Amino acid sequence: MLSEHDHRSLGDRLDLFHLQEEAPGMVFWHPRGFILYQLLEERVRRELSAGGYREVRTPQILGQRIWESSGHWQNFRSDMFVLSDGERPFAVKPVSCPGHIQLFQRMVPSFRAMPIRLAEFGLVHRNESSGALQGLFRLRQFTQDDGHIFCMEEQVAEEVAAFCRSLRAFYRDFGFEEVQVAFSSRPAQRAGSDEVWDRAEAALLEAARSVGLDCRMQPGQGAFYGPKLEFILKDRSGREWQCGTIQLDFVLPERFDLGYVDSGGARRRPAMLHRAIFGSVERFLGILLEHHQGSLPAWLAPEQIRVLPVGQDSQAYASEVRGRLEAAGLRVHEDARGETLSRRILDSHHDGVPFVVLVGAREQAGRSVQIRERSGVQRQVALESAVSELGESCHLS
Repeated sequence: MLSEHDHRSLGDRLDLFHLQEEAPGMVFWHPRGFILYQLLEERVRRELSAGGYREVRTPQILGQRIWESSGHWQNFRSDMFVLSDGERPFAVKPVSCPGHIQLFQRMVPSFRAMPIRLAEFGLVHRNESSGALQGLFRLRQFTQDDGHIFCMEEQVAEEVAAFCRSLRAFYRDFGFEEVQVAFSSRPAQRAGSDEVWDRAEAALLEAARSVGLDCRMQPGQGAFYGPKLEFILKDRSGREWQCGTIQLDFVLPERFDLGYVDSGGARRRPAMLHRAIFGSVERFLGILLEHHQGSLPAWLAPEQIRVLPVGQDSQAYASEVRGRLEAAGLRVHEDARGETLSRRILDSHHDGVPFVVLVGAREQAGRSVQIRERSGVQRQVALESAVSELGESCHLS
C-alpha cells in the first residue's frame, strides 16, 4: 500500500499519470500530467536559449558499430535493449551522446565556431530489472534533458562555470533552495588512459573551484568516459536527490576521432562536456510532487484557477470571467456542476488548484470576483484587478 505522500499516489489523486504491468517501467501520461511535463520542458528551453544551445533530434535506434565506438557495447550492454534486423545488431539508445557526436562529425568546424552546444529532449530506454523499477524514480523509458558542448580544451573552464552559475536560480524556481555538489572520479571499469583521466579530473575540479563550489568527493562514481559534477537537491523531508550533472570527456572525442581546425590550420581534438539539469524529466517530476506534496507552485500547476459559479443566474458571468482569465494565458477550468459549493471547493483543493474564483450575484452586480488562495486567504477583487493579479501570481517571472 503506497503512502498518500508517495508521488505515485499523488499522480493518481491529481490525475497526472499511471503505470501498468503491460508497459513495465513506462509512463502513461494523462492530459493534466502532460501539461506539467511540457511545462518542465519549456522551463529548460528557456535555459537552453539563454545558454546558446541549438536543439536537435537523433534516432532512437543505432547500429552496433556506433555503440562499440562509444564504449557502451563493452561497458553498458547489459543495460541496453538489443535487437536485430536479421542482418546486424542494433540497440535502442540509452543515451543521446553518440547521436550528437554524429552531428558534430558532419560539421567539420573551425575554431571560430567553437563552442558548439547541442541539446535534445532525448527519449531513452534502459533495461532495468523489474525489481529495480520504482515509479517515476526508476523507469525503463524516460526523457533526458540532454546537452553536449564540443569546445576547445581552453574553453572548458568557462563552459563549466557558466553551467554551474545558472543552476541555483533554476532550481529555486521549483522551490529547492539548497543545492550541494559532488565530484565523482574515475570508476574501476572505464575507457581511456590514466593520463587522460588525470587531465580531465584536474580540469573539472579546477573549473568547479573557480566558481566557488565546495565539492563532496565520490571516488569511483564517475561515468566510464569521464569525471562528473553532480548537483544534489534537498527536499522538504531532508532527502537528497542527485539531479543535474556535467561531465568532462576526453575519451569519446578520441574514440570517434573528432576534430576541428585551429587558427593555424591544424586539426585538433575537441573536449566534450555532457550536461543535464533535470537528469530525467520524469524523475524530477516525481521529486517535485513529493517535495510539494501535490501543491505545486502556481506557475507549474496544470490547472491554475477554477471558477465556481454560485447559483444559476451567475453562470453567464462565470463563463465571462473564465474567458478573461484564459485570454490572459492562464490555465482555467469552470466547475458548474450541480454539487454544493463546499463540495466543489473541496474538490478544487483535492485537485491541487492554487486559486479558486467564486462568482455569485454580488460579484456579478459589482463586476468583481472572490479569490480564495490555497492558503485559505480570501479577498474580494474587481474583475480587471483580479485578471492582473492572478496573471502575475501564475506566471514565472
